[in-house]
Amino acid sequence: MIEPCDLSATEARAMIRSKELSPVELLESCLRRTDDTNSALNAVVTRVDEMAMDDARRKEHEVIDGVPLGPLHGLPVAIKDLQPTSGILTTYGSEYFADHIPDADSGIVRRVRTSGGVITGKTNIPEMSIGANTVNRLFGATGNPFDPAKTCGGSSGGSAVAVAVGMAALATGSDHGGSLRIPACYSGVVGHRSSPGLVPHELRTITQTNYSLQGPMGRTVADAALLLAALAQRDNSSRLDPMCFPLDSSVFCNLKEVDIGNLRIGVSTDLGGVLVSKSIRESFEERVSFLSKHVAVLSEVDVDLTDAPAVDWQLRADVFATQYHREIDNYDGGINPNIRNSYETALSTDVLAIAKARRRQMELFQEFTTQFENFDLIICPGVSVPPFKWTSLYPEEIDGRAVENYMAWLALSSALTVVGNPVTALPCGFDLNGTPFGIQCIGPMFEDHALLSNAAAIEQLFSVEELTARPIPDVAWLKNQISECATIGKEVLG
Repeated sequence: MIEPCDLSATEARAMIRSKELSPVELLESCLRRTDDTNSALNAVVTRVDEMAMDDARRKEHEVIDGVPLGPLHGLPVAIKDLQPTSGILTTYGSEYFADHIPDADSGIVRRVRTSGGVITGKTNIPEMSIGANTVNRLFGATGNPFDPAKTCGGSSGGSAVAVAVGMAALATGSDHGGSLRIPACYSGVVGHRSSPGLVPHELRTITQTNYSLQGPMGRTVADAALLLAALAQRDNSSRLDPMCFPLDSSVFCNLKEVDIGNLRIGVSTDLGGVLVSKSIRESFEERVSFLSKHVAVLSEVDVDLTDAPAVDWQLRADVFATQYHREIDNYDGGINPNIRNSYETALSTDVLAIAKARRRQMELFQEFTTQFENFDLIICPGVSVPPFKWTSLYPEEIDGRAVENYMAWLALSSALTVVGNPVTALPCGFDLNGTPFGIQCIGPMFEDHALLSNAAAIEQLFSVEELTARPIPDVAWLKNQISECATIGKEVLG
């Protein structure tokens, strides 16, 4: 019999509403799964079992009493440790905030609560959420659910792993250069980076930007869309975000049925020439070959985002100077080197270089967006290399080619951050090394509902083939793994 924690969020939601499943039973199942697997994976770093159980009991009584139910009613939701939670430890993955307990929820957390979600705890991140390998000095590393010695990606790594193994039905994340998409691809789950301004984020430090976006993670596209419906609600805090535009977020509770035979899909293996390993190219080509037999149009798309990684590096300088100039002098030499290096780069970057990058960003967006005149969506690989050992902050080389900094290997996702289009990371089987493989499905700006609907149609097609079906972790195997994620992981950064 299937464990309640292994149900999709949409399945569990339907069963709760029909009184076939109690929110208490679902939470108990998720907590047992956390007990069984977290010692091997170190995905959940702060647990609030009693608080969550009290909430689940309240949700159970509300179902019995017939009160109106929110979209997430009774669903266990894990929160990324970047997002402040009232009364729950929020460390930002940093020793500087090891004892920090906020007195108020961030907007994203408040919307989870008001939508009926049961918050189960906080998930691991790299320090200050900077980097695509989830490891920090405070809690150590989070391991890949298919090989705990390897990275799960980042920065929303703990969230992706928690969802993948059933510690929670859903989890929140955020995305700079791929922080939702990379761990989703490495862990075999779905992450959605929405159009800028769709999910309110009142804690950003820059007014208009493609960076610092927040979003959902789930095991299926419909699950991610369900959480997005809650996260994108407009409330008082959304008024504090100047990017937030009018929206009825309830549309994401119901995706459109799409005939995959009518889809026009553009394909790019490397977005015009960014760094992608041979093994990832081969895995991607296998998926493209399979997909080509089932859609109306599938052809190479004429895109060139090879300038985007350099543009991204300059734009990040602006972001980092804004984000850290008030606090950087308080941090010691052991702080996440990605933060220190990016900030120092920012100080050495002149205004003209940033201005040139911003102008080129606009050109890249306009060039890229014209492709959607011919295609409903564009697909490319999710990450340039398979998961590597988390003892390295990033791969030193790809197919013999040196990786110059911690962002260079992330060009497939960071290039899409530059242009800003919505992206759904979709799992599709295993790579050549036996770890999860995922693709990025890219849609026109502000057409997130159509993109998610199209991605769900592809997901349905993929689910019937062994090559492309969503990878499912071996929980029984994980129970017996002795992991060094939480011990040696703390030593990786000193």
